Amino acid sequence: MRTQNLGYTRIGNKRELKKASEAFWAGKATQTELLETAAQIRLKNWQIQKNAGIDLIPSNDFSLYDLVLDMSLTVGAIPERYQALQNNELSLYFAMARGVQKEGIDISAMEMTKWFDTNYHYIVPEFIKDQQFSYFSKKAVNQFNEAKSVGILTKPVIIGPVSYLLVGKEKESGFNRIDLLERLLPVYIEVLKELFGAGAEWIQIDEPYLVMDLSVDEQIAFQKAYQSIREVLPQQKFIIATYFEDLGENTNLAISLPVDCLHIDLVRAPHQLDIILDNSSFKNSNKILSLGVVDGRNIWKNDFTNSLNTILKATKVLGSNRIWIAPSCSLLHTPCDLDLEKDEATLPAEIKNWMAFAKQKLSEVVTLAHLSDSTTAKKYFTHLSKNQVAIGQRKVSAKIHKPQVKERVKVLQESDFNRDNAFEIRQETQTKALKLPAFPTTTIGSFPQTTEIRQLRARLKKGELTEEAYNQLIEIEIEKSVRWQEDLGIDVLVHGEFERNDMVEYFGEKLSGYVFTQNGWVQSYGSRCVKPPIIYGDVERPEAMTVRWSALAQSKTNKLMKGMLTGPVTILQWSFVRDDQSRSETAFQIGLAIRDEVQDLEKAGIKLIQIDEPAIREGLPLRKSKWNEYLQWAVNAFRLSAAGVADETQIHTHMCYSEFNDIIEHIAAMDADVITIETSRSQMELLSAFADFKYPNEIGPGVYDIHSPRIPSTQEMIVLLEKALEVIPARNLWVNPDCGLKTRGWHETEEALKNMIEAAKFIRKSVQINS
Repeated sequence: MRTQNLGYTRIGNKRELKKASEAFWAGKATQTELLETAAQIRLKNWQIQKNAGIDLIPSNDFSLYDLVLDMSLTVGAIPERYQALQNNELSLYFAMARGVQKEGIDISAMEMTKWFDTNYHYIVPEFIKDQQFSYFSKKAVNQFNEAKSVGILTKPVIIGPVSYLLVGKEKESGFNRIDLLERLLPVYIEVLKELFGAGAEWIQIDEPYLVMDLSVDEQIAFQKAYQSIREVLPQQKFIIATYFEDLGENTNLAISLPVDCLHIDLVRAPHQLDIILDNSSFKNSNKILSLGVVDGRNIWKNDFTNSLNTILKATKVLGSNRIWIAPSCSLLHTPCDLDLEKDEATLPAEIKNWMAFAKQKLSEVVTLAHLSDSTTAKKYFTHLSKNQVAIGQRKVSAKIHKPQVKERVKVLQESDFNRDNAFEIRQETQTKALKLPAFPTTTIGSFPQTTEIRQLRARLKKGELTEEAYNQLIEIEIEKSVRWQEDLGIDVLVHGEFERNDMVEYFGEKLSGYVFTQNGWVQSYGSRCVKPPIIYGDVERPEAMTVRWSALAQSKTNKLMKGMLTGPVTILQWSFVRDDQSRSETAFQIGLAIRDEVQDLEKAGIKLIQIDEPAIREGLPLRKSKWNEYLQWAVNAFRLSAAGVADETQIHTHMCYSEFNDIIEHIAAMDADVITIETSRSQMELLSAFADFKYPNEIGPGVYDIHSPRIPSTQEMIVLLEKALEVIPARNLWVNPDCGLKTRGWHETEEALKNMIEAAKFIRKSVQINS
């Protein structure tokens, strides 16, 4: 029974790629130094997988920024505005990802959005009606040859042609991007032929759109694509990889594709195994079935007993020669190595024993393969015994369950989810109480986290600073930021979040039921890495988490100060979540903890409170038939957190890269007084959903992109505000960046905010607001 891995984490154990990339962007490292670091990470990753005993080790799963962007470069889908940069592939690549503003060049970045229902962001391909494709980047074959040169025959991985088109976006009207398949296929085939010629025995083609709702044209596109590929490459062995959901009504389509192996996710969708095993077309074929039984999205140890039962069921039907063992999806979404966690104060040994990170998951895959083989099972019996002990201990641990938390959720009433009055009444009350100008300016919450600020936290952790000394230094930073905002002329201030390491991890550290890691980093986008906290048990708030800092900041100014919180769904979504109870139950537990904090902020005199929910959209099930159930509890978790305040208190929320059209009524049902969203990269296109729906509450569409280092002009922002005013009533419009400013530098932040404030002043003079 063979083993395969679909993809491996690429940031390095100590985030070596992040550090090398950021040094290169800052001009502190050469291109050669960046590429050498990348090559070292790739080599180490291949060796780790080889040493673990993985049979099919992936290549081309490594990226300097994003795999979808890599594919755009591979097939020459390069938007016109970047054409002048094509003589330097790396400069072109990073310009597409981040934009560029230097030496007379000022080019915006491509749009970025979430990869299905994960917190990983990808660069959205841009397509025009007469889109042309060409084989531009040789990355896939180069990385295959690189591994081959050190004696490792890998399995190249590429995103499939249909999914590639479907994750993209039409940049003009009059065509459907799926219609570009005929032009795209010859380039794909050229890439595949080169990999075949280089000696690739297997090629993995990721087609995650096979688990989505597909139109008839999209189904036909799948059939056409793989028939065309097979005709040209009859001898090449192909794997179609699906993940994150079940094949559902696309099962027959997936089975019919002329490939040699089908991978399915049996963690997210275990029920689909029986459907495939009962399918006569699959049973009577020679296709291999790759069982994704090890969770590629979470950090809990695999239950070997359950997985072995699954493997045995499949083996009885298909035979062991047609069964492979694998993680459910790429291990990109998990931290690198549990062995790096040495601090029992943050991760107690008992709880650590319940976990497996990427490296350990490789061992789990290999162990399951050996336990499924009668010739090797006896040798691995001790692995099974140890696993059963760990799984059993977790089930009965007293650390997990808190009766008082469960009871508080159980007795919730309908009134706990509702504000006292409707928005129309609240808006009038807040207008009189807050006395804000037209088109009020604000920021999303965080300010640049400089090296000095990060060093303060590091020194506190090392014991080099007392908590008292640390707090005093943070107070100084907060007061400086308040004065700075006053000087700029921002209307609603924030305290800057200097005390926070991460918008989720910070709250996890203040809540019970969480543990943390030292090196549990995962990639969010580009060089941006996050270290998700781990929910292992029932969650509650032992004491106030943010009141001290918000109240301090408010005491330093006569302007309004906004309290900053992370919402329950985002805390849930951006944590590694316990898998022994429903996600909705955990969300309500967190919602009650945030509700307590909201009420304490209100008591402390904070009149505006932002409860960020950037992850609401990404948490949607991939199948629309499952949306309503999720949206009902997700919206209620937010309402639970926000509903306990008076009409005068203005509740804000913020959401990241999201297509809102399909869920706009649920966004409205959250009933936040003000919502801020990211719209600048799409040139306000995303705002159309709010206009078509006639969104009733106030809204701040981001007027500049903080994920790019370029500084947009005042005129650019005026144009975007004028676009927004075409669809949003002036009375309801706020002016703000599209996200927090944590990752930016102070100079670019100040210059961009100055331009933003000037844009707001211009709009105030030119637009009459009707009350």
